Amino acid sequence: MAEPQHVPVLLEESLKFLNVRLGGVIADATLGLGGHSEAIARRLGAAGRLICFDRDAQAMGFARARLAKLAEELGGRMPQVEFVERPFSEIAMVVGPGTLDGLLADFGVSSLQLDEAHRGFSFRQEGPLDMRMDRRGGLTAEQVVNQADEEDLANLIYEFGEERRSRRIARAIVRARPITTTAELARVVSAVAPPIKRSERGHGGGGQIHPATRTFQALRIRVNDELGEIQALLGAVTGAESLLKPGGRVAMISFHSLEDRLVKDAFREADRRGDLEVLTRKPVTAGEEEALRNPRARSAKLRAAERSSNGRAR
Repeated sequence: MAEPQHVPVLLEESLKFLNVRLGGVIADATLGLGGHSEAIARRLGAAGRLICFDRDAQAMGFARARLAKLAEELGGRMPQVEFVERPFSEIAMVVGPGTLDGLLADFGVSSLQLDEAHRGFSFRQEGPLDMRMDRRGGLTAEQVVNQADEEDLANLIYEFGEERRSRRIARAIVRARPITTTAELARVVSAVAPPIKRSERGHGGGGQIHPATRTFQALRIRVNDELGEIQALLGAVTGAESLLKPGGRVAMISFHSLEDRLVKDAFREADRRGDLEVLTRKPVTAGEEEALRNPRARSAKLRAAERSSNGRAR
């Protein structure tokens, strides 16, 4: 399989807030295809250490190859790189308190997952309703769609998709069952819900978003327990037993309001307690040039915080 195209979002902004230095220890909690990690590795030097987490074995394989090429290029200037094929919620089982100079997390679905039809993440391609980031086990989207009762399905779509038409959509899904492919589900949703205006999702500009967007988001979040994963990671970096060293920094990139709200609230609470200092009073977003070059960056929001020199925020 050819190496997929990948453009890391908010790359320069991430590097700026992480303040990557020679010899540092950085964790990339969401390795994906390795775009952010490659840039970080270039700045760490031979004495540095990069710890890469991802539960998606396919993405991990591509990222390993990418960083192997970088090692050939850098030679003796390549930092030590560790690959951890586990969900980032388990980071505290691998990394001890006060270990990291920086941690980066780029939440949500990767370009690889969206572009591979057989992964079942996208309504734009025909594929099985899977949506699992870790395909070694767990419920698939097909099981959720076909086994959940109508009320639970409606609540899921409303809570995780922020979809006001959730009851109408859930009713249509139940009536159409069994549904086994992404295209079937997209057709069912489109038949009962009109397209979404971009302004409804907080995007600038005109145009419309496919009516199945929020339903697919909700199912993906449920299948992968994405919000629970984020909460666990936040707990590992924002508390008194943070994985960050004094002066260490955390940068997190979110793609929808549910993710961003978790990060914002956790950072603010940690700042209030004196455990972290928030560096981004407002989220950092992509500039016009990046948004045109990489449409995925349009909805990205980066928030960053720092642990003070004495383990408490200044």
